[in-house]
Amino acid sequence: MTAMSSKLRSSIANYLGVVLIMVWGLAPFYWMVITALRDKAYTFDTTLWPTHVTLENFRDAMATDKGNNFLQAIANSLIIGLATTTIAVLVGVFTAYALARMEFRGKGFVTGIILAASMFPGIALVTPLFQLFGDLGWIGTYRALIIPNISFALPLTIYTLVSFFRQLPWELEEAARVDGATRGQAFRLVLLPLAAPALFTTAILAFIATWNEFMLARQLSTTATEPVTVAIARFSGPSSFEYPYAATMAAGALVTIPLIIMVLIFQRRIVSGLTAGGVKS
Repeated sequence: MTAMSSKLRSSIANYLGVVLIMVWGLAPFYWMVITALRDKAYTFDTTLWPTHVTLENFRDAMATDKGNNFLQAIANSLIIGLATTTIAVLVGVFTAYALARMEFRGKGFVTGIILAASMFPGIALVTPLFQLFGDLGWIGTYRALIIPNISFALPLTIYTLVSFFRQLPWELEEAARVDGATRGQAFRLVLLPLAAPALFTTAILAFIATWNEFMLARQLSTTATEPVTVAIARFSGPSSFEYPYAATMAAGALVTIPLIIMVLIFQRRIVSGLTAGGVKS
């Protein structure tokens, strides 16, 4: 009985911990949705469930009469996020393979440079990038937003994939090469399919990080290329004396819901990608 009661207490404590983490993580999003669905006259109502439900706030978020072109901002974020993710994963997978599987002079130096890039504060890049892209005439273009985001996404992509490739058994690649495959063919036909969970995970993490980026986007974009983070930050209300809290919450819900749905749908792949290579058989 003592062992059973101890096991029961342990299970209850685990479930309570999971519930606490879920509440801590989802409560802000829940309140954002509640506020977005509530009539503007009751924006600061503290009722914990939906009251005075309306979709007017979502219509305000989508309206363009006040200069809030939110649909265009969503399209901009998709373009920037997909381009950044694609390039970062393509470059990262080959770099990670080289660092994990090949020996060459300066390998430690390259690894250190990648680590240093991941630790470099983004705020320090705002002024030089603004000056550089201003001289090139790139301010307000997609490439001015994509290139810096690639530099932020690449270290994450490389380190995630390096740890995965290092745990794959060498015998798989060697067997393919014994059968006549070149190193490139062995990588493409044997290792790359096995790396699919890690590739999927790094792609999602890179896309989310790019989607949420604000600091550089605020300085390097114009109204034609601004992503959703910048668009929400500059939302204007029906008058200069009223801040559109409810419309901002509606816009935040529209931006966040697709990401949450995507993570929930692909959570198994994300978890398998993060844990792959964590235990060596």
